[in-house]
Formats: sequence, C-alpha cells, structure tokens
Amino acid sequence: MPAAHATATRSTLTHLECSRTGTRYAPDQLMNLSPASGKPLLARYDLAAAAVTMTPAALATRPQTMWRYEEVLPVRRADAIISLGEGWTPLVHAERLGARIGCPQTYIKDESLNPTGSFKARGLSAAVSRAYELGATRLAIPSAGNAAGAMSAYAAAAGLRADVFMPADVPRLFRTECEQLGATVTLVNGLITDCGVKVREGIPVHGWFDVSTLREPYRIEGKKTMGYELAEQMGWRLPDVIIYPTGGGTGLVGMWKAFREMECMGLIGPKRPRMVSVQSTGCAPIVRAFEQGDEFAEPWQGAATVADGLRVPAAIGDFLILEALRASGGTAIAVTDQEMLDYARVMGSHTGIFPAPEGAACLAAQVRLLQQGWIQPEETVVLFNTGSGLKYAHLWG
Repeated sequence: MPAAHATATRSTLTHLECSRTGTRYAPDQLMNLSPASGKPLLARYDLAAAAVTMTPAALATRPQTMWRYEEVLPVRRADAIISLGEGWTPLVHAERLGARIGCPQTYIKDESLNPTGSFKARGLSAAVSRAYELGATRLAIPSAGNAAGAMSAYAAAAGLRADVFMPADVPRLFRTECEQLGATVTLVNGLITDCGVKVREGIPVHGWFDVSTLREPYRIEGKKTMGYELAEQMGWRLPDVIIYPTGGGTGLVGMWKAFREMECMGLIGPKRPRMVSVQSTGCAPIVRAFEQGDEFAEPWQGAATVADGLRVPAAIGDFLILEALRASGGTAIAVTDQEMLDYARVMGSHTGIFPAPEGAACLAAQVRLLQQGWIQPEETVVLFNTGSGLKYAHLWG
C-alpha cells in the first residue's frame, strides 16, 4: 500500500453516485455496484475546483497521457497511478478515406496505439490504479480479450495478482498475452456473461476485487478521457457525429459523461455530437432496444461474431448507453461480420491504420448512414478504432 504521506494529485473526486437513484456514497472504499439499485456507480467531482487548474493553457504544458486530466480522474495519490503511457492517441484526418466514401471531414481516433494495443488500457489503468490505492491485492475480470490483456498488464505493473476468465473459444493470442503478463487464465465454456458469473462466484472464496465493465466505478473514468482528448485535439470543439463500436458500452457512456463535465467547467458549450452505437448483426441487443424504444436491452440469445469485443449479449450499462443515444439525437446500427472484414481493408488501404473488426464496423456504419442521408457529406465524423487488427490477423489468414 502506498505511503499515506505520498504526493497528492489534483483529483477533485467528491463521492460516488448511483446511476439510477442518485444515492451518494463515500468514494474511498472498494465498491462494485450500487447497493441502492444494483446498477453502476458513477464518480463525481468538484468541477468548479477542477476548472481553476484544468485550463486549456495548463493542459498544453502537461504530459501527453490520459493522466493530464487528473482533476477529473479518481486517484488521489500520485504514487498510486499505474501508468504505461496510455492515452493521447492520434486523431487522424483520413483524407483519402473521406474522399473515397464522400465525407471529407472523416477522422479516426486510433486507440490501437495504446499500451496493450487497445482502448481498454485507459479503463484498466484507472481501475487498477484506484483499486491499488484502496488496498486491493487481487483482481479478477471476465473478458473476451483486450480488457483481460490490459488488466493483466496494469496488475503486473502494480504487483497485484490477476485472475482472468475468458470464453474457451477466445483467440489464442489473447490468452497468451495474459499468461505472459503473469495472470492466471481460466477458460469458460460460454460467453463473457458466463465468465462474469464465475468471477462473482469466486469473490467470497478468493477475496478478489471484480473489475468487470461498469461493475466498478473507475473503468468508465479512464474511458471518458477519449472524450476529453477528442475535444482538446479539435480545439475544444466537438464533431457532428461520433461512431463507436459497442459491447459493454463503457467508452460511449464515458464520453457522454465527459462532455457534461467539460461543459460544467466551461471548456465546451452545450452542442453535442450525435452518438452512434455500432454492433454486430450476430449480437445487437442495444440496436434492438433502441429500435423498439426500450429503456433496457434484453439479453441477446446465441451471440456470435468475429469481433470479440462486440460479443456482449447483456450490458449492465444498457440504460446509460440508450440514454446517451437518445439524448444526442443519435442512433444504433448493426453491421455484418463480412462488412467488418471488408471495411477493415478499405480503412487500412486508405489510411495506413490496420483496424480491429470493431473499428472497421464503424466505417461500415458510416457508409450506410451516408447512403441513408442520416449523415450529410459535409459533416465532421469521428470513427473510433478501438484496437489493433494485428490481434485479429487470423481472421484474414
């Protein structure tokens, strides 16, 4: 455990709040879901205090990692920050790609350049750091791949034990990554939801802390920095449309949270992007719920897709995802696995970015929405490539 006299960060964390009831909880304790509702807890900050020091001029002098936004991140002691250099990924103006598809202001936020090769590094850096700060010694996670690799990496850097539960059919590379990073890997016959059951069954036996998507409050805090970076990299303006691949949906919910925080701090105005959630036709619970006007998404039966990050049949933050889509005037769309594989080549051959299938799904969605007239050719659109295609090379073999 870090020394109590360690240097303080600029964090303005004040409390945790139930996302359904608004019930408040003291933040300096290891917690999973809200006792009031069984739904996710959200970290809240003193944004007036944060605004004093987290100014555009001050940010320009800070290290180019996600921890530059420390006022609105949860770690209170500097020596508890477990960082491998995550964040501040490129925002690429994809001019050749934009010309090809008829949308010149197309940008790609390339999360594949994070440590461990995906956007999961952000969330797990925040979650592992905070768990370490609060005294956790052993962490557990259910994952289809990239989140497990990231948790294993940050746990290794912190000196914490890591237990990973993965579907038995997960690509070998993901399993190997976790093993080489020192994690104990258990393969489960089933989906990520079945892996989650195994994690929760083991908590009273092994005493580990569950860092599942939105079951602890801080992965979303790391993911929300994508929203802060996007605004800063675009000169504190936001695009017209954000297209985001959605499994558990932490990044989409996190960015929506970030936009609210930034407005409260005077960094941006009230304008918001239209948020687009992209899923696979083989696992599209959010798309179905959005189209039906439902507040919650029923679990998807028989989930199957080559995009492991999209094979999430039930998301505990479903209502938060749907709320962001509707509040932004956005939409939800499902694309086929074949479209993902085909558009990965289109993106790669026109940008030099080799996307994960999840990232290619965003381009497939953009093309369809352009054809439908939902996106206008002159609009500014940001696609999120959430991981490296190198981890999925077997799909094109």
